[in-house]
Amino acid sequence: MTVRPNSLQARDVAHVLHPYTNASLHEKIGPMAITRGDGIYVYDDQGNRYVEALSGLFCASLGFSEERLVEAATRQLRKLPFYHMFGHKTNEPSVELAERLIALAPAPMSKVFFANSGSEANDTAIKLVWYYHNAIGKPRKKKIVSRLRAYHGVTIAAASLTGLPNNHRDFDLPIDRILHTDCPSFYRYGGPGESEEAFATRCASSLEALIEREGADTIGAFFAEPIMVSGGCVVPPPTYFDKIQAVLRKHDILLIADEVICGFGRTGAMFGCETFGLQPDMISMAKQLSAAYLPISALMINEKVYSAVRAESEKIGTFGHGFTYGGHPVSAAVALETLKIYDERDIVGHVQRVAPAFEAGLRKLGEHPLVGEARGRGLVGALELVEDKATRKTFDPAAGVAAHVGERALAHGLITRCLGDAVNLCPPLIVTEPQIADIVDRIKLALDDTLAWLENGRRG
Repeated sequence: MTVRPNSLQARDVAHVLHPYTNASLHEKIGPMAITRGDGIYVYDDQGNRYVEALSGLFCASLGFSEERLVEAATRQLRKLPFYHMFGHKTNEPSVELAERLIALAPAPMSKVFFANSGSEANDTAIKLVWYYHNAIGKPRKKKIVSRLRAYHGVTIAAASLTGLPNNHRDFDLPIDRILHTDCPSFYRYGGPGESEEAFATRCASSLEALIEREGADTIGAFFAEPIMVSGGCVVPPPTYFDKIQAVLRKHDILLIADEVICGFGRTGAMFGCETFGLQPDMISMAKQLSAAYLPISALMINEKVYSAVRAESEKIGTFGHGFTYGGHPVSAAVALETLKIYDERDIVGHVQRVAPAFEAGLRKLGEHPLVGEARGRGLVGALELVEDKATRKTFDPAAGVAAHVGERALAHGLITRCLGDAVNLCPPLIVTEPQIADIVDRIKLALDDTLAWLENGRRG
């Protein structure tokens, strides 16, 4: 792309610092400007149409033209465009949303704390782990365990939980008291001749060994996404979470489920916790909570955690944490309408009906010479690219193979996201079977183009 003087792209390059972007390269090629959306499609400033096969950033569950959400926001803007929740204040949409979330929770929950992003919800959970253990008289129990290849956000503490190297490099992360244990990718880390169950047992044993090395009296919590989506859509093997939760119960360690991506139908259940049998003490959520139409996130906590928070806030005189826009009435109203749409249109049932076609499409793509493993659940999946299928040898990162697949997908009118060796797919929950077939066809073309590019010495 050539950046034309005085264009939107040129103005962007001059003034905007982009997330997850090579800043130097951005100055040369500029941004892709998306100007409107309709259903599962978006359009750029040249009028080109693209299938949004990543739901934006795993979040636009109802697509890009749901009028009921626009109307919900407009009604609330006219009635009460803003109010905060500090110092005993509240607003009706936030109360109603909290009631609805507690009723939907996959495990018994007591209270809902509102924030603006998944990072903020997870950052709040970290603070509550520390606050909780101070409240119950266990001030040493403060270390938190996450997993390699996990993604929990980008604030200082949440980025420390994140187990991806580029989120730590030169940011002086991770901070103290954050530990990482094994990633449950059987394809990548399973041993020769090892069964999936044996691998799950080894992961749990490795966690327990870490706990014993550090001292169980120093470990406060374990964070887990049901599916590690940003880490390459890692689906845990059967029995993995059963074994992990047994270790946590044995050592009195809190479980925090990060449902920021998996929540609200993505895995074929309302929550990923239901898909994999998690019984957490806290649940963080964002993204599909409002179908991405307005920023909002939430952290649900159970009665055990809330009782300690209540007692400690009574002792101190306040619960000294909160965000100006947490519980924003307009965002809450849009989230409420989103949940109503999920219910009225049986979105979870729809995901269950079309997921077999999506998963079959992934398996078909898994036969491609460049794909080592195709994996997913519900309407989220990934293709792990390899140089050699037999040995599972990865490409040299400098070769930019996954990035080339993404570029070719774009040329074929499809937007995805390539993270490391993985090409991610996460279409809006409203996607139809014919649209799924179209997505699979376009990705196949991108893979074929990339194979030809490699065979030609990465030329052309």
